[in-house]
Amino acid sequence: MSAPAATRFPEIAFIGGGNMASAILGGLIHQGLPISQIEVVEPWEQARAALQQQFGVVAQASAGPKLERAEVVVWAIKPQNFKEAALATEGHTRHALHLSVAAGIRSSSIARWLGSEQVVRAMPNTPALIGQGISGLYARPAVTAAQRQLVELVMASTGEHLWVQEEAQLDAVTALSGSGPAYVFYFLEAMVQAGVDMGLSAEQSEQLAISTFAGASELARRSHESPAVLRERVTSKGGTTYAALESMRGAELDRHFIAALRAAQARAHELGDACGD
Repeated sequence: MSAPAATRFPEIAFIGGGNMASAILGGLIHQGLPISQIEVVEPWEQARAALQQQFGVVAQASAGPKLERAEVVVWAIKPQNFKEAALATEGHTRHALHLSVAAGIRSSSIARWLGSEQVVRAMPNTPALIGQGISGLYARPAVTAAQRQLVELVMASTGEHLWVQEEAQLDAVTALSGSGPAYVFYFLEAMVQAGVDMGLSAEQSEQLAISTFAGASELARRSHESPAVLRERVTSKGGTTYAALESMRGAELDRHFIAALRAAQARAHELGDACGD
């Protein structure tokens, strides 16, 4: 969906031009952001070539004075490269609002490296690449209401968003939705293999499994009832669904799955400790 005619797009810079940056950048261009208002810093030559071919954006290999016009700087780089890139950039971007989509790097580290308290962290997930993602957002206290609206404008084309009040909650967002697509793919793999084991072709099994996940998710989205109630509605005692769920309960699948998400949460916290200083 295109942005309203009255929308004023900010001058925006991207540090990093990989998949997530491309998803955000492409969405903004589709909404009407002029290419003339975009700066990109991307050290990798192949990524720069891809940005120019796909969007007509000429990316720079390193930070420079052109970044000084940016009102918003989107940080879409690997966590281990963040500090070095920030120290090379901060002299040109202290006035800007900084939006980080880098996993694990805490806003306190970002603020210190960049010499700015105007920092927002986002935890998106990979469905953002097709505009179907959801992002958890956290803003440091210095970020104004107007700047929050700018962040929402920048992230709009990637899908939904929600704000959290405490930065530590982003570790839970990471475990639940940031890593969540991998859990879905994992269960899809198992469902496809089960279908093959039961005599269906791999193609039939994949079609059935993917459509079932997509349909059930959309039903849950549209319904006013909880997932528990929806599950109960399709489970007749003594039936096929009941047999499957009893097998899962016997294996304590729910307990193991919750433990897996807590492991992801703990790892997100560890990454924050390891990547910041």
